Amino acid sequence: VQLVESGGGVVQFGGSLRLSCAASGASFGINDMGWARQIPGKQRELVATISKVGYTVYADSVKGRFTISRDNAENTVYLQMNSLKPEDTAVYYCNADVPIPTIESPSNHLEVWGQGTPVTVSS
Repeated sequence: VQLVESGGGVVQFGGSLRLSCAASGASFGINDMGWARQIPGKQRELVATISKVGYTVYADSVKGRFTISRDNAENTVYLQMNSLKPEDTAVYYCNADVPIPTIESPSNHLEVWGQGTPVTVSS
C-alpha cells in the first residue's frame, strides 16, 4: 500500500491550501485516514482524522480552520486548510489504517504513512 500526498507549498498568512492524499494497493479498502504534521526537531502532531463513515476529529489548534474529507471510491483523503498561520508551517503527512486480513488473522491491519508534503506560511 502506498500513500502519495500533494498540494503543499508556500502561502501567505490568512491564505488557503488543499492537500490531497491518494492511496494505492489497498485491496480491502481503508479504515481511518488522517493527517499529521511535524516541525523539524519536534514530535509529529495529529491534525485531523476521518473514519470510513465520515466521523471526524480535529486537533484544537486547527478546529474551525481545517476540514478533512475523503472519497472512499477513490481511496483519497483531503485536508482543506483555511486562515493559515505561520505556526501551521510544517511537513504534513497523510496516514491510513489499512486492513490486511489473513486466514490466521482476519482483523490484521497496517498503519501506512505517506512521504510528506511541506507547507510554509509566511507572515
